[in-house]
Amino acid sequence: MDTNTVTLVVLVCVIASSFIKRAARIPLPLAVVQIATGALVAQAGDFRVSLAPDVFLLWFVAPLLFLDGWRISKKGLLRDKWTVCAFSLGLVIFTVVAAGFFIHWLIPPMPLPVAFALAATLSPTDAVAVSAIAERVAMPRRLMHVLEGEALLNDASGLVCLRFAVAAAVTGSFSLAAAGGAFLWLLAGGVATGALMTLLANAAKDWTARHFGEETGTQILISLLLPFCSYAVAERFAASGILAAATAGIVMSYEEMAGRALAGTRIRRAAVWDALQFLGNGVIFVLLGQQLTDVIARAGQTLRQSGEQGGGRLFLYVLAISGVLLALRSLWTWIAWRLVRPRAGRDGPAGGLSGWRVVAVTSLAGARGAVTLCGVMTLPLALADGSPFPARDLAILLAAGVIVVTLIMANAGLPYAVRGMRVVPAAQELLQEDEARSAAARAAIAAVERALQEPEQGSDDAGLSAQAAARLIAHYRRQIELRDPAGAQARHGRTVDAMERRLRLLALGAERDELFRIVRSGRLADEMARKLVREVDLQESRFSAF
Repeated sequence: MDTNTVTLVVLVCVIASSFIKRAARIPLPLAVVQIATGALVAQAGDFRVSLAPDVFLLWFVAPLLFLDGWRISKKGLLRDKWTVCAFSLGLVIFTVVAAGFFIHWLIPPMPLPVAFALAATLSPTDAVAVSAIAERVAMPRRLMHVLEGEALLNDASGLVCLRFAVAAAVTGSFSLAAAGGAFLWLLAGGVATGALMTLLANAAKDWTARHFGEETGTQILISLLLPFCSYAVAERFAASGILAAATAGIVMSYEEMAGRALAGTRIRRAAVWDALQFLGNGVIFVLLGQQLTDVIARAGQTLRQSGEQGGGRLFLYVLAISGVLLALRSLWTWIAWRLVRPRAGRDGPAGGLSGWRVVAVTSLAGARGAVTLCGVMTLPLALADGSPFPARDLAILLAAGVIVVTLIMANAGLPYAVRGMRVVPAAQELLQEDEARSAAARAAIAAVERALQEPEQGSDDAGLSAQAAARLIAHYRRQIELRDPAGAQARHGRTVDAMERRLRLLALGAERDELFRIVRSGRLADEMARKLVREVDLQESRFSAF
């Protein structure tokens, strides 16, 4: 197939897998369905795609990590920074060392450096998959923040460990002192590059927006280019492109909080990145599925050449490695929970969960995903002397199997681990929300009052302007009263808000249906219809965000 056909086939597979999962109500993660779809298409149409290993890091991992850093809760990340560091750095090193030795013991044909490389690719977790599962189960929000922070940072630390393991496998030598110095440069250079690139890009676009106006398409394109540019520049200076992309996303979130972009820009940019995230994850797993049969065959050949039989043994290897990863994560979680709990109390990351539930939920939430697959795909094709990289196909197969098994374990086990638990928002968070909404309402009232005091350009409309301002001020004052803890109506405020949101959504849906009916009847131009429907959609998105 030519490049255009291949691209279209992959995109259709991503769309079809999502439709199949929803239509058939398959109780499996979407990633598993995408892998199966890719495998079926590959078998039916002899569909194969070969990508250079470095392509995966640049075109898939970099934008996904950038988006994770952009959208992660910074407050939660800083609040539980030591817990996050314990999992994102300590657990990664613990997993690489322990799982690496276990894999080499379990599969002697796989050299120890390659086993360490495989363990490094298996150390990062996938917060996207767990977040999708957590949407239908009760899980403490603070614990989710820890898991998301871990997934963001252990992607970088795991792939940095992978780089050292691959270097040892390719060159046949390893120096701890040299690795320590290189690690510090990778860390400092990557973080500095990502932060600097983002600050420069935002300063340039803000300057042009102030002097020449803001164009939404340009703003979106800049955000799309940032992860790739940060990664490429960092790699050019032998720093970590992965850390650069993640740091760029974190800095980008702080830049966005400055509020300099137009509202329309933020809405459209978020929609573009949502589609890109869905596409990136989907393409990765579809490509894995279409390569799976060839990988299985080559991995079985590797085992047979060493005197072992494939097939069932490969399946046992996947189960054994998945079990060891779960055991290592459980042990580390139990130790970390015992150390954190006395200092944090019930308000800690566990969110009031009992000890066994903390271990069970955190361990099952360690599903592997896109980053693991991208990392193992970057294993080089050959060693320094030109000979094939040992057990590369076997490592890819084992990583793919662990991804599927851990996703299924998380999908099946998390609902049982949190069964019977009702998670309610923390009182402190509700109070902060009320305070923020009240402060915003007071600022709105002050702005309207200042506008009334300014001289009117047309004195005939002064009375109408005062009436409109009075109605708007009354609306904001009622919002303040409903959220005042000392007010008489405070207890009913949230109930009233919920009822009003339901009625507004019902009314907005009726508005949109009527607009579409008018368009179909030919009584409204398409351009005007799109404008009116967009206004309704924006209002609906506002009330659906609660």
